[in-house]
Amino acid sequence: MYQSLTIVGNVGRDPEMRYTPSGQAVTSFSVATNRQYTANSGETVKETIWFRVTAWGKQAETCNKFVKKGMKVLVEGRITGDPATGGPKVFKKQDGSFGSSFEVSANTVRFLSSRDDDGGGDGGGGAMGGGQFTGPSDEDIPF
Repeated sequence: MYQSLTIVGNVGRDPEMRYTPSGQAVTSFSVATNRQYTANSGETVKETIWFRVTAWGKQAETCNKFVKKGMKVLVEGRITGDPATGGPKVFKKQDGSFGSSFEVSANTVRFLSSRDDDGGGDGGGGAMGGGQFTGPSDEDIPF
């Protein structure tokens, strides 16, 4: 059996790198994907899904060096469930509503915009879901 997930989104925070007791590098960062559509009622709906990405080994070191908040990335990997529930991590937002994030163990991370682009331009990734994602505010980031 096999599972694979591909996401394209904007990095929500600068990466954090640490090392396992055996010395293997582990880097974590968040990625937000955005989609905008018109509901049957004619109302414009904006939907943001958060992913918590974990990269390992040499890739972790590369991500720590080059990934920064706001840049656009493509991540290929597998989803891992919350150990307590088996599903996504659920959190309460500052406005009292609930949100969720999905844990992804990265096999590949591709940089679609450079550090100097600040996630600004197209970066070859184009607009996602019919609308350009402007990036989250620090208050919206769940981790």
